[in-house]
Amino acid sequence: MRRMASKFLAAVFIFVIGFAGAMEAQAMNTALNARQQSIVVISACTANGNLNELKTALNEGLDAGVTVSEIKEILVQLYAYAGFPRSLNAIHTFMNVIDEREAKGIKDEPGREPTSVAADLDRDDYGAAVRAKLAGQQSIPAPSGYQLFTPLVDAFLKEHLFADIFSRDNLDFQTRELATISALAALSGTAGQLQFHLGAAMNMGLTEAQLKQFVDVLNARIGSAEAANAGEVLAKVLSARK
Repeated sequence: MRRMASKFLAAVFIFVIGFAGAMEAQAMNTALNARQQSIVVISACTANGNLNELKTALNEGLDAGVTVSEIKEILVQLYAYAGFPRSLNAIHTFMNVIDEREAKGIKDEPGREPTSVAADLDRDDYGAAVRAKLAGQQSIPAPSGYQLFTPLVDAFLKEHLFADIFSRDNLDFQTRELATISALAALSGTAGQLQFHLGAAMNMGLTEAQLKQFVDVLNARIGSAEAANAGEVLAKVLSARK
């Protein structure tokens, strides 16, 4: 009887541990972790130029385990959405944060540099394929709209943004999209682009619950107007996916 009772208790213990692990995994899938939340604020403050809040967010990101390389990569990518002046201001702010932390004896994880891309990479094809993947398309669609009206802009998007930048593998696509939607949400007049990239963020694995929390982070740290606008666009995206 004792042996049977021991086996029963062991089975119950294993079940409880397994159930707890499953619940923890589910919770992680429905909430933005500390790293992701810091990336939201870093990206939004880079875009809107709030350098005081950016400094706080950079420290939070480093404390949460975002590497120096990852933050650099985010700040570089965001020039494509917020412009070089905002990107460079953010980079200088980050340099100052690193200097201050080093003076305090804080050693941050440097992270890794991206692997080299093949010199003969067809950047037009690669970028078109990346854009299609973000959009959830199985094949590259024929050019239309602005792509036909201004082919040069389309070439820059494919060959530079979605090839030169997105091919750098020290950030995954999900993180890149999280940074992108955060920057776009902090800017005005970008609802159309935000709608596309919210869909892309979901296609890259961010959940409905995580994106709703993304709006909550905007409300708490960036502004109620920005959060309200992002919430409206997110509602359209979610409605279209049902």
